Amino acid sequence: MDSVEKFALSIMLIFGALIVGGLMAVGIAWNDKAAFLYALAGAIIVWGSSFAVLFGKPSIYGALLVVAGLLIAASITSIVT
Repeated sequence: MDSVEKFALSIMLIFGALIVGGLMAVGIAWNDKAAFLYALAGAIIVWGSSFAVLFGKPSIYGALLVVAGLLIAASITSIVT
């Protein structure tokens, strides 16, 4: 496993499981469907961005991270309001 594959794996684990998983848990616990769905979509996008890293597509990776950031921001906004 080379360094690019390790980086892609860390993206899947850290962002997908820990950070966005916490937002999904709050959405479920507080019965906030929109927050849960935004967080779930963000997790899927971040998970998919790891494949862009594996295949060496930095522009796709960057675009997917921007989209995921917007979805995570929408989830947080939905929880706060």
